[in-house]
Amino acid sequence: MAAPSTKWKEQITPDEAERHAGYARDFEQIQALKSAKYGKGRALHRKQQLGLHGTFEVLSDVPEHARHGLFARAATYPAWVRLSNGGTDRQADRKPDVRGFAIKVKGVNGPGALGSGATESQDFLLINHPAFAFAGADEFVGLVKSLTKGPGALLGYLILRYGFLGAMGMMKRFAKTFNAPFTGFATQPFYSAAPIACGPYAVRVRLQPASDEVTPGAAADWAGDFRGHLARGPLRFELQLQFFVDEARTPIEDASIDWPEDVAPYVTVGVLTLPPQETADAAGQALAMTIESVAFDPWSALMAHRPLGEVMRARKVVYYQSQTGRR
Repeated sequence: MAAPSTKWKEQITPDEAERHAGYARDFEQIQALKSAKYGKGRALHRKQQLGLHGTFEVLSDVPEHARHGLFARAATYPAWVRLSNGGTDRQADRKPDVRGFAIKVKGVNGPGALGSGATESQDFLLINHPAFAFAGADEFVGLVKSLTKGPGALLGYLILRYGFLGAMGMMKRFAKTFNAPFTGFATQPFYSAAPIACGPYAVRVRLQPASDEVTPGAAADWAGDFRGHLARGPLRFELQLQFFVDEARTPIEDASIDWPEDVAPYVTVGVLTLPPQETADAAGQALAMTIESVAFDPWSALMAHRPLGEVMRARKVVYYQSQTGRR
């Protein structure tokens, strides 16, 4: 186990702003195409499973090096949660997909990550994979653009970019990601996959599952499975931080590398609690509609928790374009 280090560094290429603006235009087109088919919505994570309310508690025994921003002192905040399938389509739950667990901690107050004033929320956007299937944003954007055109277009894109053997390797890599077993939103760990700041440190975020009771047949209806867990009592998820130690083992810019836990162990800093709640009545549906309409964005954050790395910097531009399109 290595000690947390503040000697991390971002690496920004001269053409990054231009490339990211191009990605935003690409996703604007994808979002418009899918919105014409399904109605107004996000480019990715279009299918909302549930919109829920709860509380986020910052613990009192947080280690000294984690006491920054949201985690500086013990407190309890209201929170919203959006559970989603990650794809551009509203497809059946049984189909392989990345799953999203987005948390909006409300009631915070401090300088925002965008540098344009104070923020009133701290968002955590988590997926059911500890790392992305790609190192940088360019690979991901090419992948999504190709997927919207069909499997044949994806294979053609990969061969053109990586050659035949490289394309086969990438297909195996993507298959491993998308076909990874998923047991449910209440029973699966979720990860930021890319780093954020924690004061002078850099960290990744993990949400530990609230339950180990896997429901047979849950894949047919992930929302129904989660409602079943909620009906049995409050669900408590532990939010944990994993600290940067050095560039070789815990890289900032390469989003495809999972930081090893034996080098950088996770530290629990907070607890998200979701109480039993009715999601199908008028109040539950109204909350779900509100949550569907608001922005969940890693850059909706305190400056102390600003997103780090090229993938996160690309998301700043792309998410803004998506939110503008949805308005």
